[in-house]
Amino acid sequence: MKNLFLIRHAKSSWKNLGLKDFDRPLNKRGKENLKMMSKIFADKFHKPDLILSSPAERAKVTALGFAEKLNYDNDKIIFLDDLYMADAKEIFELISNQNEDYNSIILFGHNPGLTDFVNIYSNTTLENIPTCGVVHLSLRKNWRDIKHGSFSIEDFIYPKMFGEFTD
Repeated sequence: MKNLFLIRHAKSSWKNLGLKDFDRPLNKRGKENLKMMSKIFADKFHKPDLILSSPAERAKVTALGFAEKLNYDNDKIIFLDDLYMADAKEIFELISNQNEDYNSIILFGHNPGLTDFVNIYSNTTLENIPTCGVVHLSLRKNWRDIKHGSFSIEDFIYPKMFGEFTD
């Protein structure tokens, strides 16, 4: 069985309106939620075979935070420009072309692409993956065999379920 974890970046700051969207850092709530969610994830799941991430600052910091809790080597995280604001089709193309030796993949990215991917390629519809939300999808086929509705949602967790940090 293949396991795909889609993780939306933690909450970012809009404080500096002069920054490009790509460069926005995490805000205080995002940093606290990242600490909480990465610990919950590490306690619940195993270290993945592969971590892929958008290189945008908020996604990169989120990926690095999870990797630290999972004892995953930061140098092995693959930051892909194509994941910055990727749509569902671009995510599909990336995942369906992964090496079949990988049984567990974490992908850090952005909405609406992540939520759209879940709604197209799983057996469930989600309204929204909130910031620092994690969707665990399973696939009983190979990555290259992904089709509409191929994935089953095994778990969906997000900060408010665990007493999200609030300012």
